[in-house]
Amino acid sequence: MNESLSFWALISHASIVVQLVMLVLVLASVLSWSIIIQRFRYFTVANKETRRFEDQFWSGAELPKLYREPTHPASASGSELIFRAGYEEYTRLKQQSGAAADAVMEGARRAMRVALSKEEDKLDQHLPFLASVGSVSPYIGLFGTVWGIMTSFRSLANMQQATIATVAPGISEALIATAIGLFAAIPAVMAYNRFAARSDNLMKKYENFMDEFSSILHRQVHAKKG
Repeated sequence: MNESLSFWALISHASIVVQLVMLVLVLASVLSWSIIIQRFRYFTVANKETRRFEDQFWSGAELPKLYREPTHPASASGSELIFRAGYEEYTRLKQQSGAAADAVMEGARRAMRVALSKEEDKLDQHLPFLASVGSVSPYIGLFGTVWGIMTSFRSLANMQQATIATVAPGISEALIATAIGLFAAIPAVMAYNRFAARSDNLMKKYENFMDEFSSILHRQVHAKKG
């Protein structure tokens, strides 16, 4: 390979603007991969803990006993946090003298909806950044390519005779920016689509659990009032 056309030589010989574009894209790629790894671990734990808690919940465990079991909020599943928020508010309102059954249920549902909203924020954390990298990086790379090609053509104006050998290095330098832009964008887009689908799947599980748990509380509070 011609040494002047080696990858690192092309980067080092590129103009300052193109090098800055490459640097921005490399930083975006590094941040994207750190987020991809962190989100992959988060969703893996979230799925595992959701299955564990819901299996425990539907095994017939008594609600007060399940509520009193120790848990770590950082590792608790969304279903568990929704359960704890709803049952805590349900218990508090039920102990108030003269509390109507509908008021107890409305308070419990409101607490669970707040917990559900917090879980949705956790699931969607950093995903907008991946979406931005996936959509913007190719255009940033294209800007670097256009700038590099313009610079190459301006330099050709001072030459008596232009050949492939004189044009190729400048064009290659410019095209590297597009390549780096695609390198940053493709994993970000794929990861965003994957994590968005996993987020939607978990949210459906949380919503289904909240509805089923609300039905259980509804039967209990009306049975006691009756």
